[in-house]
This record gives sequence, structure tokens and C-alpha cells, in this order.
Amino acid sequence: MIGAPAIRKEGRAKVLGSTCYTDDMSAEGALHGATVRSQIPRGILKGIHFGEGIPWNEFVIVTAADIPGKNRVASIVHDQPFLVGIGEEITHPEQPVVLLAHGDRQLLVKARKAVRLEVEELPAVLDLQSSLDLTQVIYGTNNLLKEIHIRKGEPDSVWSQAAHVIEGEYRTGAQEQMYLEPNAMLAVTERGDPNAQVTVYGSLQCPYYVHGALKQLFDLPDDQVRVIALEMGGAFGGKEDYPSVIAGHAALLSWKSGKPVKLVYDREEDLVCTTKRHPSRTRIKTAFDTEGKFLALEIDFVLDGGAYATMSPVVLSRGALHSTSVYCCPNVHIHARAAATNTPPSGAFRGFGAPQSLFAMERHMDVCATQMGMDPVELRRKNFLKIGDSTATGQIIQENLDLGGLMDRVLKEIGYHDKQKAFAAHNATDDPIKRGVAFSVFMHGCGFTGSGEATMASVAGVEGLADGSVSVLAASTEMGQGKNTVFSQIVAEALKLPVDMVNTAIVDTKYVPNSGPTVGSRTTMIVGKLLEDAAYGLKQSLIQHGFLKEPYSPEAFKEAVQKAHARLGSIKSYAQFHKQPHIVWDDASYRGDAYPTFSWACYAAEIAVDTVTFEVKVEDFVAAQEVGRVVNPVLAAGQIEGGVAQGIGWGLWEDVVSNQGRMVNNQMTNYIIPTSADLPRIRVIFLENPHPAGPGGAKGIGELPMDGPAPALLNALQNALGPLRLDEVPMTPERLLTRYEEVYGG
Repeated sequence: MIGAPAIRKEGRAKVLGSTCYTDDMSAEGALHGATVRSQIPRGILKGIHFGEGIPWNEFVIVTAADIPGKNRVASIVHDQPFLVGIGEEITHPEQPVVLLAHGDRQLLVKARKAVRLEVEELPAVLDLQSSLDLTQVIYGTNNLLKEIHIRKGEPDSVWSQAAHVIEGEYRTGAQEQMYLEPNAMLAVTERGDPNAQVTVYGSLQCPYYVHGALKQLFDLPDDQVRVIALEMGGAFGGKEDYPSVIAGHAALLSWKSGKPVKLVYDREEDLVCTTKRHPSRTRIKTAFDTEGKFLALEIDFVLDGGAYATMSPVVLSRGALHSTSVYCCPNVHIHARAAATNTPPSGAFRGFGAPQSLFAMERHMDVCATQMGMDPVELRRKNFLKIGDSTATGQIIQENLDLGGLMDRVLKEIGYHDKQKAFAAHNATDDPIKRGVAFSVFMHGCGFTGSGEATMASVAGVEGLADGSVSVLAASTEMGQGKNTVFSQIVAEALKLPVDMVNTAIVDTKYVPNSGPTVGSRTTMIVGKLLEDAAYGLKQSLIQHGFLKEPYSPEAFKEAVQKAHARLGSIKSYAQFHKQPHIVWDDASYRGDAYPTFSWACYAAEIAVDTVTFEVKVEDFVAAQEVGRVVNPVLAAGQIEGGVAQGIGWGLWEDVVSNQGRMVNNQMTNYIIPTSADLPRIRVIFLENPHPAGPGGAKGIGELPMDGPAPALLNALQNALGPLRLDEVPMTPERLLTRYEEVYGG
């Protein structure tokens, strides 16, 4: 089954429109919920006033004073309140203060507008540099949410000996996940000691994150909180940490009212208040010898985390660990910081910090090649990691790695060398359309960073059902990436069954174990491997109890499971993650094996840019990646194509525009994402090199395609337009015009 294009498990229901999303759910007597937000970036809440003309006695009203447990969202750092209380500090302009619920949606909208917040305004910090300069101390003692130093060798001793020292600064903007289905939750609660119960249904990536947040919010034990993940209309990281907030709000309204409450954001609210990709600034200083080989790298990597930590500590870690990209350098110093600002918190987004730092490094490599008069292909080739080399953390590359061969495959596929010559001749003419072709080479770590997987100690399992089929038991969620299908294929392969004999259980914390969050390119490799082991355990148990003999047919396996179920009542097998002995990591020093393995890739883009309108058209795109063994080639190709589309959008168009910390282009009409008409044919190539850490040799894939498009596009723009200051994404037509005029005049 592994390697086969099995049909998507939930595909038929989605095509027929019968899939049940959160807003399709109904409950008898359910109320609608709404959130009153702060509107200013920083201040002290002095009072809450309810305007005239609203029958407030009909409304459920929740403030911080109504919270039964801790008024902190359980996360990496418990620093974010569910609601700001009287006398407490408002720290960003979309901060929740009051929750309302009513049966009439229209009256609810009117009521929300009638709530007035009395606030003593304070000076706000709205940009990275102001935060780093400590113009106001808004978080801790130094405005830093997280700080990391990574050191290898002695970089300070090298600079004076280098033949070339080249410096650059690169910036990336925020990016909205723009999932089709906005955030939505339905909460049903039952009060009364000792049997209080909080149940939440919703659109969420990480059921046990929400479970932990609700336990803390209501001060309840595990078995009195239940989280059920429904089908999602996309997530891309945007439903990793934020659902804890909206789930808590819906549950608080239900707790106070005694009725089910549905809280569904419209598009404008979802865009303006939820987490986005962290904006970044990266300063790179590089030292090369006369042949163009790295001597030293100094990287200052800074993220804008917004008002609270949320995922910033781990996003910063991944960004820092990817900042040296696919290159071997003997002397490295990486200084990484996530700084607080009075803007809505940044959070998880596909790539998780790596796109920011990889953009800087891959863009810098082309800048360095230009300044040293070298071919960017050969500069990279001289410096690629290979088996036996060490990364910035001292991790030794154990794989038979051929980045040069991967790069050559892509360059041949897109016709790089021939197009370089043809475009150079064309761009010397008076034609206002200039053409360029370029590439990026990069990687993405699979699984949690460092000791994350060992700390999580995820559990997944399989269960033999009464009808003889097998059910997958895992908390990993289906958000369009094909988890249901891929998990079924992995288990079917292990048990030698057709894939239609395996299905996935509903993701309900009452029934499935904590297999960890659906993030970090870990679902297939980490959880899939646990399921493979659990499936082997199920088979062995059937054999040991005399229900099954090898070799067996699918019919014999089905009969064995039916007999076992009838006699034993339940037949389950679980597997738990255990760190491989050779994987060593030190959280304090950031030394050792940052990831169990990496997926590797090279992407190439061909573009045409109109020097009158500065519209950029992507005309061809080749994406080649080594991701271990491909479980489902159709779904895998879809993952790559979708990620490349998001990467193109981030590189060229998706510009989050803010005023006083508030997103002002929070509609799909003015936050521009690429449509199918804006995208080229994306040619996807897989190079398989099975890895023992994954099921059937599979590695992570989902985040990888977000990392490479932006630098490939801007490198292609440089190839088309010459040495412009192409140091920022998105490189919108307005920014491109400004950079063009800096070099060529108006």
C-alpha cells in the first residue's frame, strides 16, 4: 500500500458536500457567541460600559471575573490571558475583554458594538527595532520572548584572514494562513461538582493542546474535559495554538449560560485577530576564502512575536537551526531572538520559522556570488553539506547526501543554463518584459526540534473492530493533507491488508491517545512510525493468542479479528515514541542532533517582469525533493503544489498592512493571495531515499515546499533586472518599482 495512489478516505464526502464542519453542527437551544476586543495597542482597562437600547438581561455576559480556573492560556509560556480584567494591561489592539452570547445573531452584532471599554492609553511598541531598543519595556525586563545562541568553532578569529567578507540584511513580512474555513467552536458544558463536564467540538489541529488549556481554565481533571476535532477546511498552522483561545471563550459562555454555545468568526474577524507568520529581520555576515568556500558565518535572526509568546520559542528555534541552510561552515555564530510588540501574537504557519531564515540565506548566497563574480551554482556546490559533515549544532550528517545531484536535476529540468544565456540576450533589448531564472536549495527538519519528541512521548495505536476491520487511534487531525488516507496505507502495509480494511477513528480525546500535535512535518514520519509498530504489535498479539497464522489472507485476518473481538471484547495495540540511542541533544547549549533527519530540496523558478507595471508572472516552476519514501504520490504532489502556491504568494503578493498594530486589509478582496490563474504549472519531482526513522522509509513533507519558493523567485528577479536591492518579501510591484528606481532612476 505504501507508494500507491490510494483514493482519499474522506474525498467522497467532501465532493458530495456531506462533510460536517463546525458551523454545520447544531445543538438544541444553542446560543451564538461574540467577542468584544480592545481596539487600542496598549493601555490599562478601567471600566466596561454597556450602552442603552440593548436588552442586556437577555444576554450571557462573561468577563475575566467569571473565569473559574486560571485566566491564562496553557501554552509553552502561560503568559496570555483569556480575557483582560479591570485594572489589567491591554497589550494589543485585538485583545479579548468581554464575551457575549444570545440566540439572535443580528442582535448580538448590535450588542457587541454597544459595549464601550474605558481605557487609560499607554505608549505602544509597534515594530521590531523599537522593541529591541527598549523604547518601552512591554514584556519582562528586555522585551524578549526567547533568545538563543548557537556556536561552532571560533568565527571571531577568521574575519581578518578572509578573502571576501560580505554582509546583508533581509526582511520578511507577516503572512495570513487564509484557510477556507474560519475558526469555529461549539461548546457544551455541564456544571455541578463533582461531575462537571466541558466538551468542545471544533476546527483545530492539536486536540490535546486545547484539552490542556480547558483543564487549566476550568480547573478540571483530564476525564472531565473532552475535545473532538471535526473536519477542517484548512489550517496551515493557523489552528495550532489559537483554537485554545476560541475554545476557551465558547466554553466560558456555555459554562455561564448552561446552554451550548457556538462561536464562529467571520472572515474579517479571523483575519484581524488570529496568529500569522512571524515577521523577521536577518543580518548575515559571511567570510569566504579565495576559492569561495565558507570560513565563517555570523547570523543575527530576529522575529516579531507580537504581544505574547504563543509558539514563538519553538518557531525561533526552528528558524535559527535552519539559518545556515544546506551549507557546511567550520565557524558559526547564530544569535536568535523573538521580541515582543503591541500587536496580535504571531504563531505557527507552515514552515514554522524556517522560511524566514532560509529566505535570507538563499538570497544571500546569490548576493555573495554576484559580489565575488562567481556562478551561484558553483558557489553552492563548493559549500554543500555531505555525509560526515557537521551542521552548526555539531550534528553529523549520516545520510548519503547528494545535494549537487539534486540541484543538477532541477537545473536540467528547467533548462537553467540555456535560459540564462537566452534571457541575458533578451534583457539587453528594449523589450520592457525582462526574464529571469534562478533557484534555491534548502532542507527542512522532520519532527520536533531537539528533545521535543522525547519530551512529548507520543502514543498511537490500532484497534481491531467487531466487523474485522482495523481502526487507527491517533490524535493527529485531518486538515486536507490526507492524514486519514496515509495512516490507513501505513497500517494496511504493515498488516498486509487492502486499504479499505483500515479506517481512522474520530479524533476525540475520550478515545484516542495523545499522539502529539499535527505540526512540524511529524505526522507521517513520527506518528506513522508509531502506527506501523502498533500494527505489527496487533498482528503479533493475534498470532500469540492463536487467532491468526502466517501466511494469511485478508479474509483470514478479518475472521481472526472478529473471533478475537468476540472473545476478548476489545483488541488494541499501542506504541510509544522512544528516542533512538544515537540521537543526542542538549537543550541548554543547542548542541547535538537537532532533528532525527531532514528532507532536502531544490526549487527553480522562471519569471517575467514588466518594467512598466512591475507585475511579475511566474512562468515555470520545478520542485524536486528527497523526502524518503513517498507514501501516496498523488497526495504528496498535492502537498508540494499547495505549499509552492503559498510560497509564491508570500514572495510576491501577500502583504499584511497594519496601522497602529491592527491589520487594515483584512478582507479577501485586499489581502491578495494567488489564484490558479496566477500560478504556473508546478512540476513536482520526488527522489526517494528511504530513512529508517519513518514508516516504510517515509520522511516529513508538509512544510518543506513553503521554504524554497520565495528565495528562488527573488533570485530570478535579480537575474532579470540586475543588482537590485531585493532584500524583502513580499516583493510587491510597489516595492519592486522602488528598488528599480534606486538603481535605474525614475
